[in-house]
Amino acid sequence: MAVAPQDAIKQLSALMDEVDEPRKRTFQNMHQGYPTATLGRFLKAREWSVAKAHKMLIDCLNWRIQNHIDDILTKPIIPAELYRGVRDSQLIGLSGYSNEGLPVFAIGVGLSSFDKASVNYYVQSHIQINEYRDTVILPAATKKYGRHIGTCVKVLDMTGLKLSALSHIKLLTIISTVDDLNYPEKTETYYVVNAPYVFSACWKVVKPLLQERTRRKVQVLQGCGRNELLKIMDYSSLPHFCRRENYGSSRISSAGADVCYSLDHPFHQQLYNYIKQEALTQECVSLLKQGSFHVDVPGADTEGTNIVKALESELHKIGGHDGLTHPLNGLRINDA
Repeated sequence: MAVAPQDAIKQLSALMDEVDEPRKRTFQNMHQGYPTATLGRFLKAREWSVAKAHKMLIDCLNWRIQNHIDDILTKPIIPAELYRGVRDSQLIGLSGYSNEGLPVFAIGVGLSSFDKASVNYYVQSHIQINEYRDTVILPAATKKYGRHIGTCVKVLDMTGLKLSALSHIKLLTIISTVDDLNYPEKTETYYVVNAPYVFSACWKVVKPLLQERTRRKVQVLQGCGRNELLKIMDYSSLPHFCRRENYGSSRISSAGADVCYSLDHPFHQQLYNYIKQEALTQECVSLLKQGSFHVDVPGADTEGTNIVKALESELHKIGGHDGLTHPLNGLRINDA
């Protein structure tokens, strides 16, 4: 028998009152003054099962403590040239805000090459953006709009997507697992734009296998999606690859502050300067040396097994046209 949402939140809150001080501290860092909303996210991710949500949340708190996640914003990726390489090959940025005040993150799925640094640096950077979003961006939006804003919108640019890009599957699986287990329900809607045939073929197979809750979050838009996205955000908040049809590459060709992926963009400048300042504030000067911040990632659960099998079958059918040479073991669909 399902538990009513408010009752489930009360039960989970009572369980959280019993955790030890280290877990209470990291939970406070997570919820940023909104514990009820955070409990609701974990419950929603586990279909409102209190027992499952409790286990998920405790596992998350343990992961944060064991990997010093509360300190990850004091660990800059240095030197700056290395960080620029990460930014040029892991295409993500904050393009603006929706009409409701939700941060709009642009992600260059098709053209992210992940070839300028080791896996650890990319994972570190991804978690740092998550933490900066949750501790700086979302609280600032909450203050500006006068109501709690705890989620974001993501626009996924599929320009340049090829089956050969699945050679990055190990890294993408790690990032997906981190988000799924530790940052659930942080994305309100995923807007997919510039989708080529490869994506369309995969989506037809994956869509029926997704939970209804996840399926409702994904909207595949026509072309660059400009007209649809302008219904929920101003033109100034549109990612650069949505501002006109046939925009071309979403990769940083001439860099510049107009491309939200670029290290020169205000978002990344503010993020990187924030991390460097936090490092100095926390007296981590002696630790400011080159070297990635290693994070352990729990093994992925079996939730996506059927999806992987279906995708493998479909991709083998079309793989000959795109030179697919890498196995897809471990591919997961993230519903966070």
